[in-house]
Amino acid sequence: MDNQRLFLYLGLGLILMLIWQQWQLDQRQKHAPAVAQTQEAPREADTPQVRAPSAATADEPAGSTPEVPSIGATTQAATTQAAGAQTSGAQAGQRVTVRTDVLELTLSTTGGDVREAKLLGYPVSLEEPDRPTRLLADNPAEFFVTQSGLQASAGSAPDHHAEYVVEASEFVLADGSDELRVPFVWTGEDGLRVTKTYLLRRDSYAIDVSYNIDNGSGETWQGSQYRQMQHRGLTDDEGPGLTAYSYTGGVISTDETRYEKIGFDDMRDEDLQLSTAGGWVAMIRHYFIGAWAPAAQEQNTIYSKALRGSNRYILGMFSAPQSIEPGQSGSFSTALYIGPKIQERLEEVAEHLHLTVDFGYLTFIADPIFWVLKWIHGYVGNWGFAIILVTLMIKAVFYKLSEASYRSMARMRKLQPKIQQLKERHGDDREKMGRATMELYKTEKVNPLGGCFPILIQIPVFISLYWVLLESVELRQAPFILWWQDLSVKDPYFVLPLIMGITMFIQQKLNPAPVDPIQAKIFMAMPIVFTAFFAFFPQGLVLYWVVNNTLSIAQQYYITRHVLAEK
Repeated sequence: MDNQRLFLYLGLGLILMLIWQQWQLDQRQKHAPAVAQTQEAPREADTPQVRAPSAATADEPAGSTPEVPSIGATTQAATTQAAGAQTSGAQAGQRVTVRTDVLELTLSTTGGDVREAKLLGYPVSLEEPDRPTRLLADNPAEFFVTQSGLQASAGSAPDHHAEYVVEASEFVLADGSDELRVPFVWTGEDGLRVTKTYLLRRDSYAIDVSYNIDNGSGETWQGSQYRQMQHRGLTDDEGPGLTAYSYTGGVISTDETRYEKIGFDDMRDEDLQLSTAGGWVAMIRHYFIGAWAPAAQEQNTIYSKALRGSNRYILGMFSAPQSIEPGQSGSFSTALYIGPKIQERLEEVAEHLHLTVDFGYLTFIADPIFWVLKWIHGYVGNWGFAIILVTLMIKAVFYKLSEASYRSMARMRKLQPKIQQLKERHGDDREKMGRATMELYKTEKVNPLGGCFPILIQIPVFISLYWVLLESVELRQAPFILWWQDLSVKDPYFVLPLIMGITMFIQQKLNPAPVDPIQAKIFMAMPIVFTAFFAFFPQGLVLYWVVNNTLSIAQQYYITRHVLAEK
């Protein structure tokens, strides 16, 4: 029964891998906040300042990389602007609240940057439905912010330390309105005027960030824009093993590589500087993402940096410079996405951005599975029933393979008495036992691996569905029936894992029992062990296994009792 031993080891290896990943996720969710709160926040002056470009032509990116400025690095123009801020609007360093139907942002007049972002449609848990998930925050425990600014090689420019003036401290998307504009104004001592505008739309997590530059100085202005994200690094309890399950860190896309992870360790080891036409940069977490996406084919340089003396990392990009003559105007613009990893929304923002919904190496299989799952959900309106129907469709596709597998198992079951006789005859002589067994297989025209190969072929599909259920934000807090109100967390009463264990036990009874008593004991213990393991798996995954096992039992019973009877 070497084939059974092989299948046992493969199954145990797969399950142990999934269990290890799930345990790591549980530990991360349990310990990450407490660990993060012990981190000391670096001073704001330690945030990176993009150096002004060196001499470069208009169609070449600046050859500079971000650098950490000295303490207290601010421009005289920024100080002057802060002193002259309008008393009726936001004051220097004041927070500005911006709210749409899906986002609540907190911006700062210092740099005009997003310091906090709440996703109004995604509560932190079902127990706290009125508390939205906070994706961006500038407190030490959750530090993740976006920053942007201008850098000048000729003339002045507002960076993310500059003080802007804004007309109000609160902006709310009005009923009946589809757009909300939030302008920040900066004026330099040389007469340069810059308006940084956030354009938000109803039912959208994509934000247009633009700079309109009016050159009121007497000299030609030359400069570029930069945009970056700053994220705290993972602690020892949070990585790096977690990346196998849910990656937290940087990702980029270039004209040469559609999707590449730039982890915090990579940023710490080496500063990144990479020129590209188009592309994007992002920081991702499980289910959510913050990303800067310039216009397609816009020339940019992607960079990264680990901040010295802190556990924070920078990932950003700066554009090629442009020149603006005295009395003329120019502009820069970029899309900023802050929200859930919903594939169709990400595809609208930038090419390949949807790949941040990472289904792993089997994406080419997982993508069609997710499409079918979502298509079915569009009709039934329930992700639990969609999982059941997708599982049924997968079983139908592999029906013939399963039939071959169960047919082989049934034949092996018939040979069990003869194999037992051979064992009694040859005793402990493994060599004679092996030859006699293979001769029996040849005589009876039974392939001992026939029950294994069809199942092994299906494993990539099952693993792909596993990743689809784990990675898709659509299943986060998705209800099924009864007390199963969140398919992304474990069953609170462990009923689904118990049912799964029962179905696994029934399956074993339908399969030929191993001749080796040790193997037989191991097989008998597997339902109990797997039930305990699956007790902590998300409900959606356990539901899939329950349905798959139930269908397999029905299919195997039918094939064993009816199909073979016809032969």
